[in-house]
Amino acid sequence: MTRKNAHLLRLLFVLNPVSGDIDKGHLEDELTTFCTERGRTAAFFHTTGEDDLGKLRQHLADHKYDAVFAAGGDGTVKLVAEALLGSDMLLGILPLGSGNGLSKDLGIPQDLDAALRLIWEYEIREIDTMLVGGHFSAHLADLGFNALVVERFCSGDTRGPGAYIRIALQEYLNYEPCTYHIETDRETFEGKAFMLTVANANTFGSNMVINPDSRLDDGEFELCLIEPFPNTAMLGILYQLYNENFDASAYTRRLRCRRASISVPGQQQVLAQVDGEPIELTTPIAIEISPRSLRVLTPAPSSGAE
Repeated sequence: MTRKNAHLLRLLFVLNPVSGDIDKGHLEDELTTFCTERGRTAAFFHTTGEDDLGKLRQHLADHKYDAVFAAGGDGTVKLVAEALLGSDMLLGILPLGSGNGLSKDLGIPQDLDAALRLIWEYEIREIDTMLVGGHFSAHLADLGFNALVVERFCSGDTRGPGAYIRIALQEYLNYEPCTYHIETDRETFEGKAFMLTVANANTFGSNMVINPDSRLDDGEFELCLIEPFPNTAMLGILYQLYNENFDASAYTRRLRCRRASISVPGQQQVLAQVDGEPIELTTPIAIEISPRSLRVLTPAPSSGAE
């Protein structure tokens, strides 16, 4: 649904001061000036890491806005999306984090000035969200190797793709794949997996395409498995992932479903990452889709006047 002629005048920007490697010291002043020059009103909510979700929900209950922009990385987007879940409020994304995975899948420009055009030139897209072990997810969740790398990355002092690659190489040498038992509304699987991704979308923030040809609004999600592989196959698998060819490998498979339950024999809790945030989940992990439960601003297909 397109609303090019509906003006978004009252805007809330949710700012995460520590996402990515971007200096946000002057961002609030820049956004205020940008909005004022275009007849918009800008308000700000700063995350602190202390009950951000509850405080944001209360703020939104006390104030009226036409749209709420997440100005940060995937964690900030997750926070704002969860606060808006099931409402008519519009989510905008200003990708200012290390990965910005959901914004890339939605085709949102990664340049701040270009992304800000969503204030006056946009389409509204209703996308699916997920519950993964009771935790909200709008994009991707992981068990296995990538969850471990994300946990190490988040606990480190360095951001950016270089730090992620360095950690991944270090952990790869000693990583032991787990055995997973999966039951979906369509099929079952049991076996070892190097990595298991719960995918509502396509692409990691690193531009690795884990779930090609899927849609954010089809009422389904995919379980994308990379099974244990010899060292000699690693470069080939990486090449296929970066070239949207996940299904070509003998070590990959996808299970498409609406509901799933994942167990790890012998483990009551497992490390996971949900939209870029590491977390411990209790098994069995129940996963379900919430069809078209989030309204997002995405670029309009053609240019329009301000």
